[in-house]
Amino acid sequence: QVQLVESGGGLVQAGGSLRLSCAASGRSFTNYAMGWFRQAPGKEREFVATISGSGGSNECYADSVKGRFTISRDNAKTTAYLQMNSLQSEDTAVYYCAQGRSWYGGSSRPQNYAYWGQGTQVTVSS
Repeated sequence: QVQLVESGGGLVQAGGSLRLSCAASGRSFTNYAMGWFRQAPGKEREFVATISGSGGSNECYADSVKGRFTISRDNAKTTAYLQMNSLQSEDTAVYYCAQGRSWYGGSSRPQNYAYWGQGTQVTVSS
């Protein structure tokens, strides 16, 4: 059974930083892409970033976070990360990690992710 557990969320002032972690278990972590999505109150879930699996390093970002957020993974620790810098109030949301259906890391579509974590709240105060 695949489990994804996010951590690292919290309250931060605008301009600050947070690093989210997503610990994965249950199947071969290396072989699958990992992604981060977020959902703000009253809005649909939106893509944030993704990174490929199988030793690849292809990263893709939403335009709204490009240059501020960095996705990474540590295959030995079966953990994915999202480093968030220069946080803005618009970044306030519940952040979810997801594991892809394949190694390909370029998809922004939720349908291409098979497993999801429970989410972690990020609140940015202005």
